[in-house]
Amino acid sequence: MAEQKKKITVDIAKIKMAIRAGIPLSITTYTLPKDMEDYMNSVLAAFLDELNQHHMIEYLTYCLNELMTNSKKANTKRVYFREKNLDINNDADYAEGMKDFKVHTLNNINYYLQQQKAAGLYIKLVLQTRNGKIKVEVRNNTDLTINEYKRMHDKLSRAQQYTSPDQAFSQILDDSEGAGLGLIIMILMLEKIGLTEENFQIVCENGETITRIILPLNETTQKNIAIVSHEFVKVIDELPQFPESISRLTNLINNPNSKLSEIAATISSDVSLTTDLLKLVNSATFALASPCRGIADAVKMIGIGGIRNLLLSVGSMSELKKLAPESKKALWSHAHKVAFFSYNLARNFCTDDPSLQEDSYICGLLHDMGKLIFNTARPELVERIRKIGSDKGVPMNTFEKLVAGVNHGELGALIAEKWNFPENIIKVIRHHHEPELAPQEVRKLTSLVYLSDMMVHYVDHEVDFYQFDKDVINMFGLRGEQQLSKICDRLSSAFKKNNVGQ
Repeated sequence: MAEQKKKITVDIAKIKMAIRAGIPLSITTYTLPKDMEDYMNSVLAAFLDELNQHHMIEYLTYCLNELMTNSKKANTKRVYFREKNLDINNDADYAEGMKDFKVHTLNNINYYLQQQKAAGLYIKLVLQTRNGKIKVEVRNNTDLTINEYKRMHDKLSRAQQYTSPDQAFSQILDDSEGAGLGLIIMILMLEKIGLTEENFQIVCENGETITRIILPLNETTQKNIAIVSHEFVKVIDELPQFPESISRLTNLINNPNSKLSEIAATISSDVSLTTDLLKLVNSATFALASPCRGIADAVKMIGIGGIRNLLLSVGSMSELKKLAPESKKALWSHAHKVAFFSYNLARNFCTDDPSLQEDSYICGLLHDMGKLIFNTARPELVERIRKIGSDKGVPMNTFEKLVAGVNHGELGALIAEKWNFPENIIKVIRHHHEPELAPQEVRKLTSLVYLSDMMVHYVDHEVDFYQFDKDVINMFGLRGEQQLSKICDRLSSAFKKNNVGQ
């Protein structure tokens, strides 16, 4: 989302996508005209509304406007000081420049705003919800001076003297920069929704000044989501059980005393399963030099762990697709594409970790299993869960958000546990939107699936490069958007050419 002169429509679908995936949503402006300020306020309101945080909208809108005004003023200061040939970091020059700063800039504000834009000085709003917290940030690409930093913290300290905005108004008569009435009132506003100055941060990082408000997601909302998720898992006994024949085979594979010949013979005795397995092994995903003609060849090519995971994949697809009507084809297409990306990224970026390569395909394929099951459950089952939620006091909009995909990582993990999947696969499904929370032993695999998922959304123009987790980008040594875009184009073309999984 970027600055435009015409009225901008709030993209609710993009907001929902950012919330569901826990990725940042960013809006950048250089001059902060009134229509852009209104648009940012509308996006904030829609973001909080989607999270059932209606009680925060009025207070946080005030805070956002205060922070954006401060950032705009900081940028104006930089171009003003440069034009006056004053050093903003020199105490004497700073005092000299601030004498007439307000009068000179207000009388010619359009000129100074255009100077800011020409200098590339921006104001950026960033919204994100992750790990039970909401983050609201306003960034501008100028560092605070020592004087500005001291003044800001002095204002934060002064806010502790007051118990209400009215008291602050009556006691602060000085309208100089040091008075800081707006920031003081902002802190009082945050206190009204149960927050303290500890929820407000000011930091300078990589040439940006970041003012950040961290809010806990409403406990009631989190509790309601957990209630519905667990009730859903309780009643999925009515959904198909995992195929018993495949469960027996995976138990045989997991038995260290089993012989490869015995495993291959047992699989080969099931003609339908053998056909599905060889079709998958010989697909373009695995890019084998020569096709496998039997299970024994497949075991040699992709390993016994790979065979086990493909059996789980075949079993999962078989049962889940019994539920999926044609209208859900897009969900399966996304799942197959992420699996394709995951495996091929693993082969290129994780050459020293064979077990990660073995697990990459199934984790990519089943990362959205919770969403698949919720979206494909029979209407009567959905209605039953809706009633359970209603009986427990869960609002209807919380249920609708679960259907849209909120908490689908946890839901998928609970279903994978019910189906007795290996622990590492369960952990990846659970944390694929928040790889930093995954246990250390599966963090790289989880990050790989996260990256693959985001790449597919990037190809489909549903996310932008800035929304990728920078730690994950660095983990795989990607050097920026140009390289990522080339990899996405190559993998997407290969997937489309071979019509994988369709």
